[in-house]
Amino acid sequence: MTEYQALRRDGTSWTPMFIEHLEAETCIGCGRCYKVCNHDVLALMGKTEDGELVDADDDEVERMIMTIADKGRCVGCEACLLVCGSHSIKMIPAAEAFAA
Repeated sequence: MTEYQALRRDGTSWTPMFIEHLEAETCIGCGRCYKVCNHDVLALMGKTEDGELVDADDDEVERMIMTIADKGRCVGCEACLLVCGSHSIKMIPAAEAFAA
């Protein structure tokens, strides 16, 4: 597997990490990750009492959670991971993301 490296402005390298999974059981639906992502990767959804995912404005919403709308749009900046207070976001290295 090829390791992917990116360069920072100062010339040092880093390994991009891409969103892979968002843990619905621990997500508190605060929206902090959504606010820092400029690439439409995430979407706020509602969860019913039965555990069904529905639109955020549905009348049967018991609680809000964040979901991954399009992980292919993730650029690997890790901003969402850094602001997630509930540690619900799981990332994978670029090499794994590109191999999948």
